Amino acid sequence: NCTHNTFIPTARAERQRAHPPVVFLKTHRTGSSTVQNILFRLGERESATFAFPSHTYQFNYPDRFRAAFVDELPEGSSQFDLLCSHMRLDLREVMPQNAVFITVLRDPIKTFESVFGYYTSTVPAFLTAHRAAAIEGKSALSVFLDSPEIFWDPKEPGNGLAKNPMSFDMGFNNQKWNGSWPEDLAQLEEAFHLVMIAEHFDESLVLLGALLGLEHEDLAYLRLNVRASNSVTDLDENMQAKVRSWNVLDTLLYDFFVQVFWEKASQFGMERLKVEVEQLRAFTEDVRRKCVSRAEVPPGELEDLLRPWQTETATIVGYEVQGNLSLQDQGFCIRMMLPELQYHSHLYFKQYGRDMRAAPAD
Repeated sequence: NCTHNTFIPTARAERQRAHPPVVFLKTHRTGSSTVQNILFRLGERESATFAFPSHTYQFNYPDRFRAAFVDELPEGSSQFDLLCSHMRLDLREVMPQNAVFITVLRDPIKTFESVFGYYTSTVPAFLTAHRAAAIEGKSALSVFLDSPEIFWDPKEPGNGLAKNPMSFDMGFNNQKWNGSWPEDLAQLEEAFHLVMIAEHFDESLVLLGALLGLEHEDLAYLRLNVRASNSVTDLDENMQAKVRSWNVLDTLLYDFFVQVFWEKASQFGMERLKVEVEQLRAFTEDVRRKCVSRAEVPPGELEDLLRPWQTETATIVGYEVQGNLSLQDQGFCIRMMLPELQYHSHLYFKQYGRDMRAAPAD
């Protein structure tokens, strides 16, 4: 599903990079694909050098990140400028010293529901619950939450996302609280220049813009990798309580960084933040009107270039681009709605002049 042979018009005149390298820890099911798309567009326009995985789209996930997982530095580049593919964080192993670290966290209840729905068939603990649920005629998520320990084998490497998925992505021991947690949190707070919060997405983008010196045009976005409404499970209070108690570390992590987020917001200035959020929303609304002819389009009605990756248990919807745009606007609009795998393939080919490598056979 590579896109280099599909014509994607140039979007805007390229400009030189002036800011420090950026590491974006792409957490699972938190709105991270939308942030990644903003960084892909930025990097492409500034001819940045991407730190891409040497195989496929992820850095050997779920192993902890190692520099060895990164493809070679392309000829003519002196350093990597942007890293924004899925990985499991290891703070000791990443980018140049002056790199800016960012990530995004989401309400743990919504995150877990989304992780479960999206990865039901690939996370062993979820798949076992899914099979049991089929026999009992119940929803897989409710069967899992009734007795998660039955389904969850902590020694199974594929089960990283089955408990405290955000903590797992951040490189923590996600299985149980231990005495080093407060120190680990403090280390993360020191390492990350910005932890965005999905529930305050536009505020997060304004702070990201201030951190990286970006314009509204850079930050305008469409929500990507979103499930069709019939793929989302509504949780009653009882199920929410079960999700919270199973993901207690994610709740600690999230609550801690929400507090940090509002501290950063008040340093920025709450009034200024409010004004800039309104401006960003107005600009984004204009861009959406210009670019999108139809939103929440089922995958079967999308052309290959704009069809997001589908999982066995979730329907992921996409966008249809407006007709009669100028070539330049078409390039801008298509990039904004380009799913991760297609954009990644396009940028990889542009950077290396060859297709990505598949995962090595075990």
